[in-house]
Amino acid sequence: MMIAPRQDSLNPTAYLDHPTKQIEKWFGGLTAAPNTGIMNDWTGLMTISKAVRALLLLLGLTVLAPVTQAEEPPDATKNRLTVMLDGPVNPDHAALVVAREKGFFAAQNLAVELQTPTDPNDPPKLAAADKVDLAVSHQPQLHVHVNAGLPLKRIGTLVATPLSTLMVLQNGPIKTLADLKSRKIGYSVTGFEKALLKALLAQANLKLEDVTLVDVGVSLSQALLSGRVDAVIGAFRNFELNQMDLARKPGRAFYPEEEGVPPYDELVLVAARDRLNDPRLRRFLTALEQATLYILNHPDEAWKAFIANHKDLNDELNRRVWRDTLPRLARRPAALDEVRYKRFAHFLAKEGAITVALPVSNYAVQLPLPE
Repeated sequence: MMIAPRQDSLNPTAYLDHPTKQIEKWFGGLTAAPNTGIMNDWTGLMTISKAVRALLLLLGLTVLAPVTQAEEPPDATKNRLTVMLDGPVNPDHAALVVAREKGFFAAQNLAVELQTPTDPNDPPKLAAADKVDLAVSHQPQLHVHVNAGLPLKRIGTLVATPLSTLMVLQNGPIKTLADLKSRKIGYSVTGFEKALLKALLAQANLKLEDVTLVDVGVSLSQALLSGRVDAVIGAFRNFELNQMDLARKPGRAFYPEEEGVPPYDELVLVAARDRLNDPRLRRFLTALEQATLYILNHPDEAWKAFIANHKDLNDELNRRVWRDTLPRLARRPAALDEVRYKRFAHFLAKEGAITVALPVSNYAVQLPLPE
């Protein structure tokens, strides 16, 4: 048997338009029987009736009020993250770009914006000043910055092995580190590169005074190809070596970790210390790990995603750099090797890049990932 719905139930605004009339309709029986045994005093009945009606009206409005009030819209900025890169987009940033393009950040309810700096020295400073949420930096620079007083900590790793090398021409006169004596060596960044070179020269019983340092800016390969210098310190094994090959003047690299320099993380993500409890960072690192595994499992598809919005990188050089970078990506971006960081801090202190090796907790942290 069909039961006809109440007419007032068909109009969802009926209770909102006339709440007092509806309350009177529901409870009218309480005010319509003055001669019953319940209440013989008409005045008393009216007084109670008015009180009941007033109470019911108040309750009715209280119940109905939330329906008439719109909820505050969610704050979109709570899920937005800005990441300042250490320079123009390149395959070193593979995990960041692929995580964005393939939706790994979106799956963690994050909208991540990748920004490029006008000055490559700015990103850590901007992160320390809370101008950006995260910055891409290098572990050696992280130690220097923290010792200088910047309130930064490493929260994740992008490239987990050193990339920097001392590079010479493969067919040139320098065959061993000892052959660097009295030679010109180009550099682009002071501080760590000099500490690195100092350690390499020590392997051949040489000192910085035994060579001539030449500031060549960022054009490391060109300085070597042109003959302006005999070697360059700070050349990336995944980039400059490929540049030299494509110029048909192959380079040869001396790898620091094979010459007495403790291994370190080349590319790291840093955040201001007061941001470490931000739950977005944990979700960010989860997405980064998923993107890295996707890249390793599907390198060709990942490459297509990488160049989708960076068509200018779709050339032979960057395809080679991509190939050589993938094996060096951090499989567990959030993981922290405290012994490694401690060892490298002591190395920098010994070489004079920093004045003292601080506890690892000053430099880096391992954030717990969401379960």
